[in-house]
Amino acid sequence: MTTTPLEVGLDRSSPVPLYFQLAVQLEAAIDCGELAPGQRLDNEIELADRLGVSRPTMRRAIQELVGKGLLVRKRGVGTQVVQGALKRDVELSSLFDDLAKAQRRPSTDVLVVERRRPDDGVATALGLQPEEDAVYLERVRKADDVPLAIMRNWLPLDLAPSPELLRTRGLYDLMRGTGIHLRIASQRIGATSATSEQGRLLALRKGAPLLTMERVTYDDSGRPVELGRHVYRAESYSFQITLVSR
Repeated sequence: MTTTPLEVGLDRSSPVPLYFQLAVQLEAAIDCGELAPGQRLDNEIELADRLGVSRPTMRRAIQELVGKGLLVRKRGVGTQVVQGALKRDVELSSLFDDLAKAQRRPSTDVLVVERRRPDDGVATALGLQPEEDAVYLERVRKADDVPLAIMRNWLPLDLAPSPELLRTRGLYDLMRGTGIHLRIASQRIGATSATSEQGRLLALRKGAPLLTMERVTYDDSGRPVELGRHVYRAESYSFQITLVSR
């Protein structure tokens, strides 16, 4: 059995429950790679003894991370670390590039690339004239062959990308490669539950929690060049925002 190479510091005088302190430190160890994907943890009794906590405390801490999708219990194998959730800074970047940077092996299933007549909301966001068509994209982004997000985008006709290139490169990378200078974006983050179709594409049950993101991106001339409406598996994805006091 693989010994769990982990030391934790617990504040027993703190009002924060020990199981929660332990779960936070285990999660941090997974995020930084101290506990690697596929690694087995010692059994609960051994871990509890070595870390100086009761077995129920240890069990609850592990269950917290099982619920987050960071650990998995397998019959005959024990408790294993799975790939940590992607934590993505809220900035003007491509999910494809962020996954590659995190060494998550991105890939893309391109479902739709076609010319369509957008609805009024899309047309207004992209500054299109009445009756003007746009390019509609629909893709499933995967990380390590596991579906992570459904990405639906609208672009002006002159920015239509190649379906072949979309399978191997991020949309923003392709746009920058054609001379588009992405400058600013307006973004809204929310939550929803999976429809039957979304569940099928993301290998989730209907009603599973999803994170949503809608973004309108502008180039350095102020022209809107993209409207994105994406959904993400909630247990595998989060946004990070830095807040600064004024």
